[in-house]
Amino acid sequence: MHFYAHNIGDYRKDTSHLSLLEHGIYRQLLDSYYLNELPLSGDIAKLMRSHSVRTAEEQQSLQNVLDDFFELTEEGYVHKRCDEVIAAYHGKSEKARESANARWQREESKKNANALQTQSEGNANHKPITINHKPITKKEIQTPEGVSDEVFKDYIKLRKGLKAPVTETAIKGLEREGMKAGMSLQQVMEICCQNGWRGFKADWMKEKEAKNAGDRNREVLSGLTRGLVGGGKNVGLLGK
Repeated sequence: MHFYAHNIGDYRKDTSHLSLLEHGIYRQLLDSYYLNELPLSGDIAKLMRSHSVRTAEEQQSLQNVLDDFFELTEEGYVHKRCDEVIAAYHGKSEKARESANARWQREESKKNANALQTQSEGNANHKPITINHKPITKKEIQTPEGVSDEVFKDYIKLRKGLKAPVTETAIKGLEREGMKAGMSLQQVMEICCQNGWRGFKADWMKEKEAKNAGDRNREVLSGLTRGLVGGGKNVGLLGK
């Protein structure tokens, strides 16, 4: 392992009794354990040499750290927490490897499927499009009956600006909603052009009429209120 997580809280809780020298030696031993993914050598002389332990104070600090955090076995000095982290790392690596292999297999399957599709399309393109070898052109929508060419062109321009193509289905929808509102198809298209609507709903006209009626009622009430506030002869007449 070239990387391992260092939990500061757990580390300080377990090592608050260590001197600064012991801290340095302990971190060096941890790095070696994780890097080699093996127990530390049980030969103290080798361990001292590999970790640059020289003075008597450093030797005593090394022994203190080994006694506090490691266990001497036939394999060498082992560290329970390090072994757990290494095992988890390899477990994740194996899962990641399996996931990557599965992903690459899916990608290869997609590539093979796309290659077969391209080949099939290529073979299909060698066949005549029609008996007369003429390309099939998209049928243009003709001006609907009862609608002027000018209004229809304006509606087509509006729909294109809104990135909504004019289709037979769209026109039938306008006719259907127009009949609900008691309006002709031309009237519906004119309103759409005036309001920048890509479509039309009969309910919109009902809401608009209700709003207009409300506005008119408010104007009438406002006029009556102004007359009352103004007083004069009008107030006298209203009082009779």
